[in-house]
Parts: sequence; structure tokens; C-alpha cells
Amino acid sequence: MLAKKKLSMVIFAASVLSFNSFAGEAEDAFTQELAECAAYYQIASDAISAMNAPQMQAVGERLQQSGQQAIEIAAKYQSEDKVAAAVTKAAEQHKASMPNSQSLGPLMGKYKEKCKTIIAQPDKRLDYWTMATM
Repeated sequence: MLAKKKLSMVIFAASVLSFNSFAGEAEDAFTQELAECAAYYQIASDAISAMNAPQMQAVGERLQQSGQQAIEIAAKYQSEDKVAAAVTKAAEQHKASMPNSQSLGPLMGKYKEKCKTIIAQPDKRLDYWTMATM
């Protein structure tokens, strides 16, 4: 009887560790996505600001705020240093994929709606990653 109880405890402990591993993978994937969004928002905001078009100033500010919001959400799951490093790396990758600093089309096509949804409903996206990494 005692052996059965020990076996049950070992199985339970393994299940908890396994779940924590999945949760860690989900949070890593989720924060990576948020870092990519933050980088997209920063690049788009900078490009719009560089246009020096007063009518676009509000758009640039909204993009900047969305980027900050993505960073704040990511910081709930990763350290600020890791988030900052991930955003920097994502920004470098985004910029490398752009033909020039004003060519936002490809980035917008990939991130505009996706990031808007992630920022609006972060819990749903984390749930997605939790299921996807199981």
C-alpha cells in the first residue's frame, strides 16, 4: 500500500513538472510574439514620425502606445531584461527584412491585425500557446 502511495506521488509530481514545462514554453512563445509586435509598433511609429506629416502624428503616437503595451504584457511573463533583448532582436530582424526604412507594407501585412488582436485579448493568445505547446 505504501509503495502504491509513493508511486502516485511520483506520478503527480511528474505531471506538475510536465505542466510547468508546457506553461514555460507557452509563455516563451507568447512573449516572443509580443516582442515581435512591440518591435513592429516601434518601427512603424518611427517611420511615421520621420514622415514629418502632422496629420499622421496621432497614428504614430497610437503605434508607440501599442508597442509599450506589448512590452508591459510581456513583462508579466519574462524579466524586463529578457523582454528588452527580445524586442531589440525582433527589431533587427524586422529591419533586415525591409527593403528600406519606409517600406512598412510587408511588416503591416504580417503584424497589423495579428498584433492588434494579441494586445486586445492577451489571455486568449496565451491560452492558444498553452494548447499549442502541450
